[in-house]
Amino acid sequence: MKSRRQFLQTAGIIAGAGFLLPANALATAFSPQTSALKPPALRAGDTIAITSPAGAVWDTAQVETFTNILKAFGFKVIWGNTLSEKYGYFAGTDELRVGELNALFADKSIKGIFCMKGGWGCARLLDKLDFEMIRRNPKVLIGFSDITTLLVAITAKTGLVTFHGPVGNSGWNAWTSSMFRNVVMSTEGLPLLSNPQAEESFVTINPGKARGELFGGNLTVLASLMGTPYLPDWKGKILFLEEVKEEPYSIDRMLTQLKLCGVLDAISGLVFGKCAKCLAEEPQKAFTFQEVLSQHLKPLGIPAFYGAMIGHIENKLTVPLGVMAEMDAGAGGIQLLEAAVV
Repeated sequence: MKSRRQFLQTAGIIAGAGFLLPANALATAFSPQTSALKPPALRAGDTIAITSPAGAVWDTAQVETFTNILKAFGFKVIWGNTLSEKYGYFAGTDELRVGELNALFADKSIKGIFCMKGGWGCARLLDKLDFEMIRRNPKVLIGFSDITTLLVAITAKTGLVTFHGPVGNSGWNAWTSSMFRNVVMSTEGLPLLSNPQAEESFVTINPGKARGELFGGNLTVLASLMGTPYLPDWKGKILFLEEVKEEPYSIDRMLTQLKLCGVLDAISGLVFGKCAKCLAEEPQKAFTFQEVLSQHLKPLGIPAFYGAMIGHIENKLTVPLGVMAEMDAGAGGIQLLEAAVV
């Protein structure tokens, strides 16, 4: 495919050919920005890249399908080398994956970076990411699941707004695509992030409204980053979470970790996405998922609700990290108070 042969031709660099900077230079800590650094809105005609910074891509037909989806938005699409590389369960070595990501941010002809899949592996790249270069080259980065690592770290370190949204091997149905378009391809209007009418209703844990900066992602990934320098100051944040295939005791353990690290006591509100397949193996001996949420969130007294279309589900909201929003736990929605792009 032509787009495959084009990859990094415009960038002029290959990860394995001397691109990588010294590890100590790349690992330099940068202070978070006090205001959001917003990427330019994506537009038809823009060149975007598909990369896989975590798990290996085993089904190449999914890449072709995703390419066609992105072309339907009017984008020109190039493929990263990681889409065809295999290194155990990774899409290439750490050096290849981080080199590709750094290269895509550095290439001014590329306006957006889309992740093909999650899995595991993004945390192994954090000490090799060139955060200062990324800050100088703001552009759209979108993904979810393990990609949470990159979203949270980049937004915390640079102030760049990133996007928790669908990846290449997840669904891009009409509703999901419209939510993406409203948040990433438009500067007009302030989208309300709420469930489609046909979707199962949300559950209010604590009623009320809260304002704050949106931050969050996959619960397992966030818990694994506790104690690292790649997280924000959680004070006043609206935390959104999602999870899949975790039993209630596991959710309990990770929420306890966030509590003990001071996260839950610092935030102004919490939104939990639909937890896909989060059922106890022996339900007669366990709490339900919603009981665990109530045990942790009700005592906090902050606005909180469960059931937002965030995470490993068919209909997906695109949620920007690093922008101001107001959540309404009684109505089950998140109102953006500023555009996520410029």
